[in-house]
Amino acid sequence: MAASKEKIGKRARLMKRADIGAFLSAIAGGNPDPKTELEYATPFQLLVAVVLSAQTTDVAVNRVGKVLFAQAPDPAAMVALGATGIGAVIKSIGLWQAKAKNVAALAQLLLERHGGEVPGDRAALEALPGVGRKTANVVLNEIFGQPTMAVDTHIFRLGNRTGIAPGATPRAVEDALLRRVPKDMLKPAHLWLILHGRYVCKARLPECYRCEGASFCTYGEKTGEKGSK
Repeated sequence: MAASKEKIGKRARLMKRADIGAFLSAIAGGNPDPKTELEYATPFQLLVAVVLSAQTTDVAVNRVGKVLFAQAPDPAAMVALGATGIGAVIKSIGLWQAKAKNVAALAQLLLERHGGEVPGDRAALEALPGVGRKTANVVLNEIFGQPTMAVDTHIFRLGNRTGIAPGATPRAVEDALLRRVPKDMLKPAHLWLILHGRYVCKARLPECYRCEGASFCTYGEKTGEKGSK
């Protein structure tokens, strides 16, 4: 497909479509069924964890989540804990006040609208407080096995840096990934890209020297060991 039809960013250069499958297989690292690093025991707990993860690390969310879910493992218990009680547990993470209100409110709506169950429908998920497209995509992918792409900062960076799916906005990158990634790889590709961006293709200095997919990547300034060019 021509670059103009991909709605790519100004300086982005497309990875060859024929190379995308090989690139993803290379960065998968022999992990065919990757899992999120957020810790959860139920779909409800994952939903809450993802809401809490905005502008915060998974490590920080797991730390407060362990305490929060011990006190409120399900929607009814979370409603009983309330925004004040939730806030007291999560106040070490960013935006905790708004997140506490949203978690209490979404738990209430899950009870009222869905019998306490997390819905597997995008519109129903996005109607919950604090749940946007990215959060819904994570839940639909992780819990319901749908081939969605939750474009966080890592996927947005990789989409543009590697050339796999360049785009000026997260939604543009998401749409490009859904078009360009082989259909049978869409579900796991979401986490392959996140984990690769978190641990190898890092924001400040990509570690190209240990990237298994470097030969397919269009990034023009690949780094050698310890950052040398």
